[in-house]
Amino acid sequence: MDLEKIRELLQIVADSGVAEVEIEQDDFKLVVRKNNPTITVQPSAPAYAPPPMYMPPYMPPMPPAAIAPAAAPVAPAAPALAPVAPVPAAPAPASEAPEAAPVVTGDEIKAPIVGTFYSAPAPDADPYVQVGDRVKTGDVLCIIEAMKLMNEIEAEVAGTIREIFVENGQPVEFDQPLFLIDPS
Repeated sequence: MDLEKIRELLQIVADSGVAEVEIEQDDFKLVVRKNNPTITVQPSAPAYAPPPMYMPPYMPPMPPAAIAPAAAPVAPAAPALAPVAPVPAAPAPASEAPEAAPVVTGDEIKAPIVGTFYSAPAPDADPYVQVGDRVKTGDVLCIIEAMKLMNEIEAEVAGTIREIFVENGQPVEFDQPLFLIDPS
């Protein structure tokens, strides 16, 4: 095959929609492939993409017959049992009556922020207050650490510390009771 015939063949392949042509003559073999340019498209990301909102999957309407449950076989009813009367408990002897827990009243001091409760200004220092201590309005009761800031929590009323609800180093939530102060 001469060079002019090969050029002619290449022009025919280029003009036609044929992607590949293979010609074989005696000891000569010619394969012509048309390469289509590969185009890659990458979507550009928007400057701000709002968070996706929950959308339930689309469900096409169903005919009422498809929604109705299949009839379940009816099982024979179990025999009814007679009601049992409650047995009264024997009254406890007067000497074994449980003692009523003492009712503790007072004002609760609650956490004004979320953070970590610390009962002392430093790990090796004494706590600000203990159960039974008398405090005045404005006395520091504890520290709540929030975002590396130490916030002193002060007494809102004067009185005696009756209970401390939180352990040192424990995380606290907003409005969680910290102390119970008896104003008497």
